[in-house]
Amino acid sequence: MSAVQFIVEGGRRLSGSIRPSGNKNAALPIVAATLLTDQPVTLENVPRIRDIETLVDLIRTTGAAAEWTARNTLHVHAKTVNASDLDGAMCARIRASILLAAPLLARCGHVALSPPGGDVIGRRRLDTHFLALEELGATHEFDDRIRFRTNGLKGADVFLDEPSVTGTENAVMAAVAARGTTILRNAAGEPHVQDLCRFLVALGARIDGIGTNMLTIEGGASLGGATHEIGPDHIEVGSFIGLAAVTRSELRIERAGVEHLRSMRMGFDRLGIRTVIDGADLVIPAEQSLEIQSDLGGHVPKLEDQPWPAFPADVMSIAIVAATQCKGIILMHEKMFESRMFFVDKLVAMGARIVLCDPHRALVAGPSELRGATVSSPDIRAGMAMLIAAMCASGTSTINNVGQIDRGYERIDERLNALGANIRRVEGAGE
Repeated sequence: MSAVQFIVEGGRRLSGSIRPSGNKNAALPIVAATLLTDQPVTLENVPRIRDIETLVDLIRTTGAAAEWTARNTLHVHAKTVNASDLDGAMCARIRASILLAAPLLARCGHVALSPPGGDVIGRRRLDTHFLALEELGATHEFDDRIRFRTNGLKGADVFLDEPSVTGTENAVMAAVAARGTTILRNAAGEPHVQDLCRFLVALGARIDGIGTNMLTIEGGASLGGATHEIGPDHIEVGSFIGLAAVTRSELRIERAGVEHLRSMRMGFDRLGIRTVIDGADLVIPAEQSLEIQSDLGGHVPKLEDQPWPAFPADVMSIAIVAATQCKGIILMHEKMFESRMFFVDKLVAMGARIVLCDPHRALVAGPSELRGATVSSPDIRAGMAMLIAAMCASGTSTINNVGQIDRGYERIDERLNALGANIRRVEGAGE
């Protein structure tokens, strides 16, 4: 695969409207869940990004027919599936490959997966998947591959040891196929988990408690076909909020899924970044105070991520870049992944005033004038954060390893250029 760079001319104001893509983290489990039914399924508003393309290729190796009938419309018919021929290299390329465990166990009784890949943002444990599937009647072995087997999934009262998003999704898919009733406690409730549950209900599953941390699933129902539209990506919405603020631009985010944005909007409010709900849209005004709000008594405030419905971990990198352009001091606390903060050294090289306290905390003092630089994208969200930093910096920046950004953001250069950005994609460039 050839390397790709973005050449970014910073300091430009943007204007106009942009619509978020379908939620990547909803599309991945929903594509995997199409294997649960032998009836045809049509998925709309599916983001055409690298991780999705890889997962679609993976489900084709099971014997499922998958065809793009329009740019963002995917038709899947898993009339028969085979769990024996999963490509190890493809499994190792994306973390979402672990989501094939439950549907293939349900259809075939066994599956062998290579350890999943994905972002290098710290340890991302899989124990929750193993423990939940074991409670539901599966066994597993771990050598060079992860091997699951079952003589029949059965309902159970399952307490997840952490509210893992993908762990919850695997458990929900397994429970839908299991005989009897399953109660999932300490379940994740993120918008993408809710979207998966709504898709399964559209197929004929019976799930109560969607959006809460306790799901009750009546398993064993016959699943049919459905047409389902993937909801908007709230992480992309958060990226556009940060981008508008640091470039002093007024942007309208259309069909933003405003019902899922409360904690995110509160977090940006703390940075002095105001957003306005207008029907189904979210508007970010050009005129912002960009003044960090101190805690009562004038104490240094803290912005921290936590499991849903708190401030999302995937927006933390964006919020750090935004904080560099805001007046005041704030402690940014990344609780979820111990290596995600390490990208801040690239911001420091661009002129940001940041002290990395430890792998989870960074103290940001602003505003800082950022300068163009040559940087790299270490993971999807940090890559987008570096693109935002480059767009508010003075001068020209070169961003390497753009493939990471492409994994999570569809045609982001084209879409931002339509708002007035100046981003050139250079194919085949050296790293």
